[in-house]
Formats: sequence, structure tokens, C-alpha cells
Amino acid sequence: MSTFGTKRIVVGAHYGLRDWLAQRATAVLMALFTIALLAQILLTRQPLGYDLWAGIFSQQWMKFLTFTLIISLGYHAWVGVRDIWMDYVKPVGLRLALHVFTLVWLSGCAGWAIQVLWRL
Repeated sequence: MSTFGTKRIVVGAHYGLRDWLAQRATAVLMALFTIALLAQILLTRQPLGYDLWAGIFSQQWMKFLTFTLIISLGYHAWVGVRDIWMDYVKPVGLRLALHVFTLVWLSGCAGWAIQVLWRL
């Protein structure tokens, strides 16, 4: 028996608290963004079209909010899908492959969304 070092318990409910809080925080950010976007659309008298969308997203504060939403959405999705893979996929190799695929997919989606945002 070793008398040095620390022993870390790698299971337990308290390890999921950070992810649970992250899910709630990102959900609140996404809800606030949705409210801000709906307010922008409903409070303008312009017909819904490209000019209205370009006008909304040309404002710097809206670009910042959208960038924050993209990052929040990516992290929210990562935590949710990662938990699904960890709970239901038992072979370690397959789980690792699914984690890598999910990270690459979500990074690609976030990069594409940010490119679209920069074009406006």
C-alpha cells in the first residue's frame, strides 16, 4: 500500500455539476439571444428579407452576441452529445472515434457560422 500521493475518486455525482451548470448557462445565453433577435425583427417596420437581416447583423453588438451564441451553442452541443456517447457507447475505441468526430463536426460548424457572420 502506497503512503504518498493523493487518491482521486473518478466517479460521483459532483463531477457532473460543472457540465450541468454549463448547460444551463449556455441555454440562458441562447434564450437571451433569441429574445434580442425577435425584438429586432418585431420592432422594425421593414418587410422581412435580406435587407432586414443584413441590417440587424451589421451592428457590432449583434455580431458580438452572435459570436457568443455560436460558441455557446457549440459547447452546449458538445456537453450533451459527449454525455450521450459516454452513457450509451461502451467500446472505448468506438467512443473515442465518436468523440473525435463530434469535436471535428462541431468545430467545422462553428467555423462555418463565424465565416457567415464575418461576411455580413
